[in-house]
Amino acid sequence: MGCPGPTGRAPGLLLLLQLLLAAGGRGAPRDAVICSQGLACRLLDADVLCGMEPAAPGPGLALLGLRLEPALRCLGPGGCSPCLQARLRLGLEPEDGGGDAGTTASPRRDVAALLLLSGHGYASSRCVAVEVRASSALPGQRLGSVRFHCFEAPLGSELHVTAYSSARGRRRLSQRQRLPDCSWPAARAAIPQCQVPRLQVSPGLTAVLVEVQVATMELNYTLRLYHNHSHGTGGSGRAVMASGPMNYSVPLEEVLPCLCLQVWPEIQDPLRATLCPFSHDAAAWERLWEQTQLVLHDVGRTFTCSISSPCDLPAELVPCWSPAPAAPCQALPGLQQPVTGQGPQEFQALQPHPNLCVQVRSSGRVRLTQCLRDSEHPGVLPGHADDILLMEPRGNASLCALQWGNCTPLASFTAVEAGRPGLLEQQLQEDVASGQCMQLWRSEHGSRVTLWACPMHKYMRARWALAWLGVLVCAACILLLLLLKKEDVKGWLKSLRTGCGSKAPLRGRRALLLHAAEPVAERAACALAAALRPMGMAVVAAPGGGSGVAAWGPLPWLHALHRRALRGGDTIVLLLSPAAEAAARRWEDAAQDVSRGGDTSSGPSPLHDPGNEVEPCEAFAAALSCAIPVLSAGTGRYVVACLEPTVTSVPQVLRAVPVYLLPREAVGFLQALAGRRGCRLEPHAAAVAERLRRALGE
Repeated sequence: MGCPGPTGRAPGLLLLLQLLLAAGGRGAPRDAVICSQGLACRLLDADVLCGMEPAAPGPGLALLGLRLEPALRCLGPGGCSPCLQARLRLGLEPEDGGGDAGTTASPRRDVAALLLLSGHGYASSRCVAVEVRASSALPGQRLGSVRFHCFEAPLGSELHVTAYSSARGRRRLSQRQRLPDCSWPAARAAIPQCQVPRLQVSPGLTAVLVEVQVATMELNYTLRLYHNHSHGTGGSGRAVMASGPMNYSVPLEEVLPCLCLQVWPEIQDPLRATLCPFSHDAAAWERLWEQTQLVLHDVGRTFTCSISSPCDLPAELVPCWSPAPAAPCQALPGLQQPVTGQGPQEFQALQPHPNLCVQVRSSGRVRLTQCLRDSEHPGVLPGHADDILLMEPRGNASLCALQWGNCTPLASFTAVEAGRPGLLEQQLQEDVASGQCMQLWRSEHGSRVTLWACPMHKYMRARWALAWLGVLVCAACILLLLLLKKEDVKGWLKSLRTGCGSKAPLRGRRALLLHAAEPVAERAACALAAALRPMGMAVVAAPGGGSGVAAWGPLPWLHALHRRALRGGDTIVLLLSPAAEAAARRWEDAAQDVSRGGDTSSGPSPLHDPGNEVEPCEAFAAALSCAIPVLSAGTGRYVVACLEPTVTSVPQVLRAVPVYLLPREAVGFLQALAGRRGCRLEPHAAAVAERLRRALGE
């Protein structure tokens, strides 16, 4: 029997279309279907119930292939959603024939059929029907393709798409595919959930400015600041909400390495932009260490410590031994452990002792140190502060003392620097054997050493007794010597009482005052001599105004005065005024010229003597010729009195002796004149300063 033609199948297809159209109302207008050339297709405006449609009689469309592609469904700019697009390749099923089917040519015919596509995901399920028509098609011929746009689904979700036709064979094609996430370039540009705002951080002097740069102005955004911890969540932190771009200021004291920023738009299932910009900031790390606290706990016979810090610390806890508050801390071998979290950490089998400390080390640096001696009740701890730390290697009977990073054998150990090595070796070994030493730590596995804390106070007490005995013997010898020299002591005390009288504290002292022949220097010299004579000091001023003996030639006269002052142990005062400063600098320049010329003498020769280059009345240059060789040799008692504010600096050649700025440093100047006498000179210094101020002010 021949196959029914298109006319015979029309009533069944018409009935099928009526059933599908009656299954629902209007569909989504955003769906679209596109056919290749030679096919006519139409999307039925209804969501149908797949599997309830009757099969069409006769041969129909054959599904040759199904391909799924990600796509976007957009309602407007920036308002797109992800979906999957289905592409079907179609052909025409062959007719049912008898034995002569292969010899008889099959007639061409028109075909009309339904394609049913269903998409199932975890959040939605949908089925659509597409009417497809083909004209003058041969059985078994490939007709073309149909593309359906599209099945919506959330980003990153999986969709199961099934396609079949209404033909009698109902061959099904099925495929699963996962929609892309926001890493898909098309999604980042068009889907609001993928348009993550950007964070920009700008440091300042007192705060850090956080700038939120948004892509969509119509949305509200939330900025969250929190501390990121590896051992747990960072907590709720602090959240700030704003619409559009925002600027937020974070104070510097809150800027720590674990401070992180997170921003997201106020929409359903948004992506969040997270930034931790201070993890490598050196200033933030220093700020963190300032806010970190180390606390030691002595609970019974267990030794624990805890760290309080806003952030995780890449550090280790190192128990150490410190015999004194200012002494270095010797690390105990094999006891260091990493810092884990904020809770207490226990040092197993380590016994508490006043000299035990804990250091927090990070990147080779000691950041924090805390000792048990600084606890609230250090007196209840076993042991003494002067105990010594000994180490006994497992399986070795020899002991060594842990000092300055090394383990010194007891045969070479000294308790004090001046002690004899090995003096306490036998005593300390006996203390360990008899149980007088405290076992500080013993490891059953891991490190194969035992630590002992042995008392040293009984040995140090004997040494201190010998030292005090020596002090008492020395004191007795001094008292005996004083008794034997009784008369000399009385005379010395009497001279002190005489020399330090309230009216004449400089009695018996003599001074030679050398100054330049200029008005300001002469007034200052006269005022200084007049102020010193009532204090008991004999003052000789030179050149005395440039008259008298000085006018005959300065060198012989000054040489005689200078030699007499040196022989008598007098104080030679160089009064530095502007003219005197100029003369000293000329002398200095001439000495440098002679040195460059190859002369190795201590000063210029008479041919280069600056005293021969000045006027006959200027005797200060001649005084320098007398004084500087002796001054350079370090003999004689010289003092430079600099008149301020007329002189701004002291020449280098005069800096080998004490320099005093008058009248401001009058007390020091008088003490230099008095020598070793312990007299009270402040009242006299005020009078000297007042006289000099009046003289310099004229």
